[in-house]
Amino acid sequence: VQLQACGGGLVQAGGSLKLSCVASDRTFSAYAVGWFRQAQGKEREFVARIRWDGRGTYYADPVKGRFTISRDYAKKAAYLQMSSLKPEDTAVYFCAAATKYSTGSYRLQVEYDYWGQGTLVTVSS
Repeated sequence: VQLQACGGGLVQAGGSLKLSCVASDRTFSAYAVGWFRQAQGKEREFVARIRWDGRGTYYADPVKGRFTISRDYAKKAAYLQMSSLKPEDTAVYFCAAATKYSTGSYRLQVEYDYWGQGTLVTVSS
């Protein structure tokens, strides 16, 4: 499975961007799809995830109320709508798919076995 992430770019603080993540395989299925981000000089961190069956979403505290994760089952795609962007949201954003069952909540990188290539989001002040 290949995941293609896109939608990053340069935006002013307070603006919005929508990231997309599309799976190449028509038969794609997963337990969850997540978004992670890595700022320069920092470790990659969890942003949000959605269970592929649509049962639930989870957000990291810094993005709660500003970001919305969704998925389109038919298009094999997941999205991250980002609003009220802040300079500290600047990072490379990665989408990932968890195709193996986990007893966890799909917030850890180790729970994901397929990763997209990353898309850069830059928020200017």
